[in-house]
Amino acid sequence: MAERHLRAHGLSTLARNFHCRLGEIDLIMRDGETIVFVEVRYRKNNHFGSAIESVTHNKQLKICRAAGIFLSRRPGLASLPCRFDVIGISGEPGNTSLEWIRAAFEGY
Repeated sequence: MAERHLRAHGLSTLARNFHCRLGEIDLIMRDGETIVFVEVRYRKNNHFGSAIESVTHNKQLKICRAAGIFLSRRPGLASLPCRFDVIGISGEPGNTSLEWIRAAFEGY
């Protein structure tokens, strides 16, 4: 759902579920000349906070470190600007809402 949404807004997919020893990244997209690292979170309800709020400082650090590994393995992309987006999906299957926050946090 998140990837479809981003693609509908003109982004192209570079990788899905990138894993390395330092962490993982749900989606890696390209928005023009910008590499976009996307964390996708789902919450059925907001009883324990929203999907967006669940991206903690520690999770942000792991995403940034994994992004560094991804870029080190693809030197042709390393010189391009990067940003870190978060997509929060909430609700019951079939009745969900999606919130996309561009540049949700800065790289560390």
